Amino acid sequence: MLNFFKLIRATNLLFIALTMFLIKYGLFEPFGVAITLNLFGFSMLVLAVVCVAASGYVINDIFDVAADVENKPKRTIINHHISEKAAYRWFFALNIIGVGLGFYLSNLIGKPGFSAFFIFGSAILYLYNSQFQQSILVGNILVSLIVGLIPIGVGLYDLLPTITPQNQQTQSTIFSILIDYSIFAFLINLLREIVKDQEDINGDYNAGYKTLPIVLGKQRTNKILFLTVLLPIGFLIYYIYQYLFENISAVIYALLLLVAPLLFFLVNIWSAEKKSEYSRLSLILKFVLFFGLLSIGLLQFILL
Repeated sequence: MLNFFKLIRATNLLFIALTMFLIKYGLFEPFGVAITLNLFGFSMLVLAVVCVAASGYVINDIFDVAADVENKPKRTIINHHISEKAAYRWFFALNIIGVGLGFYLSNLIGKPGFSAFFIFGSAILYLYNSQFQQSILVGNILVSLIVGLIPIGVGLYDLLPTITPQNQQTQSTIFSILIDYSIFAFLINLLREIVKDQEDINGDYNAGYKTLPIVLGKQRTNKILFLTVLLPIGFLIYYIYQYLFENISAVIYALLLLVAPLLFFLVNIWSAEKKSEYSRLSLILKFVLFFGLLSIGLLQFILL
């Protein structure tokens, strides 16, 4: 059972679920916006997203066996603890549950077209692992796009169906906050995907992947990462100045837990070379993503 939890990245799935519940109960409810789903319906939405994400982790490990044997030999699960055949069964089962729940919820709220949100996510995760890993940057962008769509997905299912002419301004304001978080999550995850490619360059090369470090080399990729991280730093500084400047606690939170780690990343990525250095920088980006999305639950104390 422990190996199964490792296969589906249970910690990451808990983070996804936490983010979604924070959006509903830390953002929607305190601001009194109109919502569509009750606790049971929303829990089904969370389960659907978690199942599709879990299926993505499973198919990733299936297709990454050759690279993982070199990149992380002690943490390879497929064919060591769980057979490839069993992993495929879990992949299809999780997909069926996730897409099925998404289809049911879409019809429940009177928006059957929204089921495409889950079908798109499931298809992209499969194509990323089977096709796009061999295409420079395409896979990185698509996976990061899916991560970025999670906050927007919550808005689509819980906010959008309740919009009326009377509440449109309030609903739109909250939805714009979700879009801001989605952009931030996309940028941080894109950086992390490229850093992970730096970390796994040897195994990826042997597996025939065409990642950015393999095509351009580590040093050029470091420079691209250096320039790219300026985007979320600039985004955060603008956000602090525009919306948080009068709240000292919010400013301290953003500076210490978001801006400072990104500045540390900025300084260290330029000269990074070793696998251990990239592992540490990847962990820092995960830290930033966690505290960035965690701040959703703190907005009620900042804006109200």
